[in-house]
Amino acid sequence: MTEPDASNPVAQVARAAGAATGVSRAGLIGISLGVVAAGAAAGVAIERLTMGRAMRRAREELDAAAPFGSLRGRPRTVPAPDGTELYVELDGTGWPDPVQVHPEEDGSRRGWFPRRRGEAPVDRSGLPGVLGGSGALVRAAGRPLFGAARRTAGGEPLTVVFCHGYCLNQDSWHFQRAALREGLRLVFWDQRSHGRSERSRSYLAGDPASIDQLGADLKAVVDTVAPTGPLVLVGHSMGGMTVMALADRHPELFRERVAGVALIGTLASDWDSVTLGLPAAGARLFKRVAPGVVRMLGRQVELVEATRRFGADVSAVFYRRFSFGTKDVDPAVVRFAEQLLDATPIDVVAEFYPAFSAHDKQAALAVLKDIPTLVLAGTRDLLTPPGHSEAIARALPGVEPVLVPDAGHLVMLERPGTVDRQLAALLVAAAAHAHAAPLPPSVQDLADGPD
Repeated sequence: MTEPDASNPVAQVARAAGAATGVSRAGLIGISLGVVAAGAAAGVAIERLTMGRAMRRAREELDAAAPFGSLRGRPRTVPAPDGTELYVELDGTGWPDPVQVHPEEDGSRRGWFPRRRGEAPVDRSGLPGVLGGSGALVRAAGRPLFGAARRTAGGEPLTVVFCHGYCLNQDSWHFQRAALREGLRLVFWDQRSHGRSERSRSYLAGDPASIDQLGADLKAVVDTVAPTGPLVLVGHSMGGMTVMALADRHPELFRERVAGVALIGTLASDWDSVTLGLPAAGARLFKRVAPGVVRMLGRQVELVEATRRFGADVSAVFYRRFSFGTKDVDPAVVRFAEQLLDATPIDVVAEFYPAFSAHDKQAALAVLKDIPTLVLAGTRDLLTPPGHSEAIARALPGVEPVLVPDAGHLVMLERPGTVDRQLAALLVAAAAHAHAAPLPPSVQDLADGPD
């Protein structure tokens, strides 16, 4: 095998990090999320030395105590246009048949992250399953619920649909789900091949993944679980691209039903210009080699997944760097983000990565020009830098981007108070725009309150 160029700083850092951890070069790239590892390893070897048994013990304690990922709703499955089963949960007390969800009795998160719990890998060829047992859903009884009691006081109530990002699942909206459950209709879903949704049937049959396909999936979810009434579509990262793809293909839906849109930490085009925080030369090198490396790793699933188990400390450094803007983040939240990202198999990373270069929905933004729209990003987001959010806002008359100081890509986990308040303000504007049913007072209070 040809030795890497000794003058190449990316190769030098990767070789140093691999030596410090005992991880193979392919494994190192795999455990570091595949798409963002090259050239970003500066400091990994040093930080690795500080992560020993005490750190792993602390992680186990966080896993046992943290509530993140425990919120559940009424489970549904929705067939995508190619037959892929999409996992959906309806939450909130504003549905005609509202439910109140009790967390699992044992406090566990029902195996969202099987590698961390010592369980066998999930069979990703089919739907991993739905809730049952101790995760039972209990119908609310006794007091009247706001959504049910006030439904006739105005128009139809808003339905808020949340679309998560790349290598995440619906639980990435944990804080927003907790803040907005009372009196609203909420829809959370796992994008194809992510979370509890089935592995993409068309991809397994040989068709490449695309953002347009995700937009079609969102249309299927809306048509099935929220066929009438005003909609608010909330998308983070790849989820924001999904919303744009839906606007591109179905502008009539936005004219007739969409009352509000939130685009959080996302971009409309020009993914290849993102430097990932690297020097210009390193960014160009990474962009040139990454697609081939990711494809290669996607064909070596068993090897890469086995390697990831031995590189958790290194991958944690990468996850933190590309998820959060500062180190001043609750350790339990950091750990939760690690679990979300680490639960995504390398072949799913490989499935979607090529789609980002082809994503160009700049023209579709015109569909949103008369709709209340929130554009929000962290100022230290390395994956979808704030300049892209500013570009989206410039295409929408009257929209000012909300740039959250010192926040990173997972801004909804890092600064939940700010994101919750901005979403509440969007819901107030959307309800007025659509002449929807009155919102619960808690939403207005949240919109008016501090971060």
